[in-house]
This record gives sequence, C-alpha cells and structure tokens, in this order.
Amino acid sequence: MKALFATTAALAALPLLVPVLANAQPTPGPQVTPRADQTAFRALYKELVEIDTTLSKGSCTAAAEAIGARLKAAGYPEGDVKVVVDPKYPREGSLVAVLRGSDAKSKPMLLLAHIDVVEAKREDWTRDPFKLVEENGYFYGRGTSDDKAQAAIWADTLVRLKQSGFKPKRDIKMALTCGEESEGYNGIEDLVKNHRPLVDAEFALNEGADGLLDETGKEIVLEVQAGEKVYQDFTLTATNPGGHSSRPVADNAIYHLTAAVGRIGAYQFPTRFIDATRGYFTQMQARVPAEQAAAMKALVANVEDPEALKVLTRDAGWNSILRTTCVATMVNAGHAPNALPQRATANINCRILPGTPVEEVKAKLTELVADPAVTVALAHEAKPVSPPPALTPAIMGPIQKNAAKQWPGVPIVPILLTGATDGVHTNAAGIPTYGVSGLFGNADGDGVHGLNERMRVKSLYDGRDFLYALVKDYAGGR
Repeated sequence: MKALFATTAALAALPLLVPVLANAQPTPGPQVTPRADQTAFRALYKELVEIDTTLSKGSCTAAAEAIGARLKAAGYPEGDVKVVVDPKYPREGSLVAVLRGSDAKSKPMLLLAHIDVVEAKREDWTRDPFKLVEENGYFYGRGTSDDKAQAAIWADTLVRLKQSGFKPKRDIKMALTCGEESEGYNGIEDLVKNHRPLVDAEFALNEGADGLLDETGKEIVLEVQAGEKVYQDFTLTATNPGGHSSRPVADNAIYHLTAAVGRIGAYQFPTRFIDATRGYFTQMQARVPAEQAAAMKALVANVEDPEALKVLTRDAGWNSILRTTCVATMVNAGHAPNALPQRATANINCRILPGTPVEEVKAKLTELVADPAVTVALAHEAKPVSPPPALTPAIMGPIQKNAAKQWPGVPIVPILLTGATDGVHTNAAGIPTYGVSGLFGNADGDGVHGLNERMRVKSLYDGRDFLYALVKDYAGGR
C-alpha cells in the first residue's frame, strides 16, 4: 500500500498549495526522452507490471522468477538469488537476493517492496490493467505505482551495481514479497520468521512515503516515513435471554451495546510524539497559515498543549497522527423484528501509536465500556507492535544530501503512516524500516487501489536516480 494516508495528512497541511480534485484528469506529465539505461529499466518495469500478481488468479512466484532470471543474467550467482515459496501457497513466492559486501563487520541493509497487487477488472478500466501503457507523460497499469515501481527500482539497482563493478562495504539485500495487499499469507512475515538470515539487516528501506506534486506538476514536499500505526479490531458483545418485543424490559442487549459504544466514541486517547510526528509538525510550521503554524510551534514545545490541540485536531489527519484512535465501524444486533435482541455486537477499529501495547488499548476500552454485560475481545490475532524507528543522522543525512541534488529546495517532511505496510513485520523483527521512495505523485492518489492506476514517467525516472544514489551512499564502498 502506498502512502495514501500519509499523503492525506500532508495535503491537509497544504490547503493553499494543493487543491484535491478527486475526479479531475491528471495534468499531462513532462515528455521524457529516456536515456539508454532508463530504456533498459523500462523493459524490466514493463515485464513486472504485465505479470498478473493479484491474489485471485495471478502469481507472485512467476514475477519473482522473472526478476530472478534478470539478476542471474546480470552476473549474480545462483546462491545469491533465491525464490522462496511456501508449498501451501505456491503462487505467492518471494524473491530474495544479495550483493555481497567487502566488510563482514558492516551489517547489511535491506531493500523491501511487495510485488502483489490489488484486483483489477478489465471492463472497469480505460486501458488493460495488465499492459503497461505510456500516455501523456504517465505509465498506466495495475501496480505501476503500488508497489511495482519501487520493486522494479530495487531490482534495477542491483543489476546496475553488479554491472558497474561496484563493491559495497555492507551486503545489500533485496526482498520482493507477496501478500501485502491481502490478509492471508505474507511473504516478509514468513521470511523474518522462517528465513531470517536471508533478510536480516541493520535497517530496511520500504514503501510508505512519497513526494507530493502541486497542480502544475511541481515537486513541493518529499516525505520520509518512520513508523506506522498498528491496526487492531476489537469486538464488543452484549448478550441477553431476549423475549417477545410486546413485553419490553430495560435490560436490552442493544441498549447496553450502544451505551458502551457511545462512551468509547466520546473518549480521546492522550497525545504523544514520536520522532516522525515531532519532525512533521516542526517542518510544516513554515508551510501553513499563521494560526496553524503557531499551534504547531506550541505543540512541539508541549504535545499536550490544550489550545494547540484545539486548533490542530479539527483536522482528522493531524488528529490521527497525534494519538491512538478507536472508532466504531460495524454493528450487528437482533435476530427478528418482533423479538428482544439476544445478541448485539460492534466492531471497534483501532489504529494504535507505535510502541503502545495492544493489551493496553484493550484495557482502556474495557474501562470505558464499564458494563459487565458487554465483553471486549480481540477480533483477530494481535498485530506485532514495535517502537518507531529513530530518525538518526545516519539515516537522514544521505536522504537530505541526495534529495538536495535531485530536487533542490524541496523540503523533507517526516511522517507517521496511519495505514499499514509490510514494515510492520520488519520493525517488529528488530529491523528499523523507513519509507522512502522519491516517487512524486498527484494529490488524487494516482488511482492507487482504484481505476486507471498511474505513475508519472518523470517521477519514476527521477526516483530511480535518487534511490540508486541513496543505496550507494548507505552501502559505502566504491
């Protein structure tokens, strides 16, 4: 999943700069005459986009094998390129590869991307979603943005480094995985649990943050994601013997449930900063109207400042990155229109700040429910929880250096992702994971998860140059 939720928050901070036109046609992108190396990259990108990797009928394994063949053709030995397939999920294989470093004491880095895509019906799309089409300065096709752009860049980076004779100081590992877009098997989760040596690293680079274009196509903000909220559903259940509706009683399962849901809805979890959100509100002060800028300044000084919160939490995006949020999303009650309900349930969807235990949130919900007639339970297995990765100079320095070369004057804004990526698994496994792509997109989301998904041609080629230089800086060597 691309950084749509992060982008929403950033757009909220730029109301005067980026009008969101959800149904508008994209402004034609700049025409690009590709260099020879970009033409070779385009062929790799095209091959990856045109391999159907949907859960229903596609095959990540086929895509992994195709990219693996390209790495071997570039000179990688068989032992450094592996397609990992769980026999129970034969179409959901992952590709792992490594460019060996010269210094065994230097810990590896990991390049992470998912190659599965959400479903796409040909009859709904203007163009065939599984054919790469270049039109008006954009590449169209399912996965052109989410996430085959970054997957293709990582694979191309390994090819270029090998062909150029580059000798990194640290190992550069790559994992192109399946299952990020679905709730079943997850490739990177399997790799960190069952094949840890293949992906173990000091840190990882992943999707989760992009760049933002204004309505003229100018680059205005480059995001760096450091942390994501944890998704967790809870089930509230009220039960009752029931009876005939002609003889109502006060003890009603629906009444118990709705009162409990109301108490949860009235509660605001406390605000808390992580590195990314402190950095976000610091950077955005120069880019918002005066009232909001003053509130951000006060908030950075005191994350519980009541007047600052009154101003900033009017915006749902800002509110969501400052605190854990829980909201009722589904209710089911009763078994007949003429009977007192025997059962009433509600789903409470929580997005939990990184580092906050799921059990702590459950305990708070139970406290808020304050009714022995209503139970609170996890709706599914708890997602892994981990502290957010730190935005250290060793991480931010190379990003700032290479972004300044590629996009002079464009500010770098740290973000917390309120959605979720595969980084939840690597962070939980002790591999600090950062979302950085250098891929600039439009305010409407470029059709990610929707119709006519697209990637601006210039953005793809610029992002490729940026990430190639960034990987070399992180890897060291010559």
